Amino acid sequence: MDISSFYNLSSGAVREAAENYSAARQEKASKNFGSLFDKAVENLNTTNAYLSDAENEKLRWALGETENTHELTNALQKASTALQYTVSLRDKFIEAYKEIMQIQI
Repeated sequence: MDISSFYNLSSGAVREAAENYSAARQEKASKNFGSLFDKAVENLNTTNAYLSDAENEKLRWALGETENTHELTNALQKASTALQYTVSLRDKFIEAYKEIMQIQI
């Protein structure tokens, strides 16, 4: 709901309510970005953990410590999927950034 027309009213209560509404929207937007940033960092940490697990499984299998190729295949597939997802998110963020930068003010 656009309440920008309420700013011109002479009533102090209406003007104050409109300003509080705008302040609340800005605070919510900053919280949303913080939440998005936290999720992105969590995604990177998860991807790094999967890649590390896959590397450890490859080393264990190469050194003969395990004969279980199922665990190796699962670790490699998880790492591959997580990396593809992370790269896809990065590409979307870059695309959004480029679109924002093209906006003329």
